[in-house]
Amino acid sequence: MTAGSIRVALGALAAAACLVVSFGVAGAGRDPAPPAPTTAPPAPTWFVATESVDRGPVRPIRVRIPAIGVDSTLVDLGVDGAGVLVPPESADTVGWFTAGPAPGSVGPALLAGHVDSRAGPGVFFRLGDLRPGDTIEVDRADGSRVVFSVASTTRAPKEAFPTDLVYAPTPVPELRLVTCGGAFDRAVRSYQDNVIVEAVLANG
Repeated sequence: MTAGSIRVALGALAAAACLVVSFGVAGAGRDPAPPAPTTAPPAPTWFVATESVDRGPVRPIRVRIPAIGVDSTLVDLGVDGAGVLVPPESADTVGWFTAGPAPGSVGPALLAGHVDSRAGPGVFFRLGDLRPGDTIEVDRADGSRVVFSVASTTRAPKEAFPTDLVYAPTPVPELRLVTCGGAFDRAVRSYQDNVIVEAVLANG
């Protein structure tokens, strides 16, 4: 686990939709109750250290990923009273994790979206199709745009989530896109894997 005071746990959204991102607990009441602070949280669990990150003043408002046909406004992802980060209400909308850095600020900014819903494919349904060199454009509230280039696309079992890949502090702005993937386990109503895209500044 990386050094830091903020610990973030993210898990799959049940009932054929995904993704739930949470602080300390998994979503929708379908996962086990959170353990005591001294025990390991239930998989999948991702941790992030953010106290040394420069979040920057410019908020992201839109993301475009031409290679997979994504063009979405960005909604804020924040936690509820139980410490669970509420995912985007719509499966067609991408969310930005506001407790982390903003895209274009130093550190690994996080964008999360659903892979699907009962209505069909979600905004990140084709996230796993991204390849190195594909571009991700993030429009910001001041009218500027920051462009990232995909460095890697990884699918990992939730019980072996690559925490450092996603949340280790970086000296430059980077971007992480996450959703669910792999087989859907109907017994627990959750996808077995996560898809993680790592991107770096296109001209950084």
